[in-house]
Amino acid sequence: MAQKHFRWRLRLFHTYFLFRRPMTLGARGVVFDEATNSVFLIRHTYVAGWQFPGGGVETGHTVEQTLAKELMEEGNIELTGRPELFAIYHNAHASKRDHVALYVCRSFRQATPFLANREIAEAGFFKLDDLPQDTTASTRQRLAEIFDGLEPPLLW
Repeated sequence: MAQKHFRWRLRLFHTYFLFRRPMTLGARGVVFDEATNSVFLIRHTYVAGWQFPGGGVETGHTVEQTLAKELMEEGNIELTGRPELFAIYHNAHASKRDHVALYVCRSFRQATPFLANREIAEAGFFKLDDLPQDTTASTRQRLAEIFDGLEPPLLW
């Protein structure tokens, strides 16, 4: 009986903690094609600018599972090797509780080019020195951190 009472209290505490201090976590991928010196970017139908593919981590999934799923959904890109965790940022622009894990993906394949859908208006590979004009400032900053050796800040 004491064990059952303990589990009930523990569940209540976890529920309270979830509502009191919830945090969101997302995964984004810098898919880099070394042969062409290009990165894969997407443009959403509901957010301005070009950015890295990615999405929120759902209960029961790892960050890497989420990244793999989002790359397939948003770019028809399959990871063929483990991505490299570059940094974890606090995304204060989105919410006080939002965090983003940024991965560099060098081992991948894209069997067929991505076709636009209701979520992604456009997607494609762009040379690092010829990014679309409306690439977001955060995306450009992350690329400078990765490829120019700039120190990653704590904020996205």
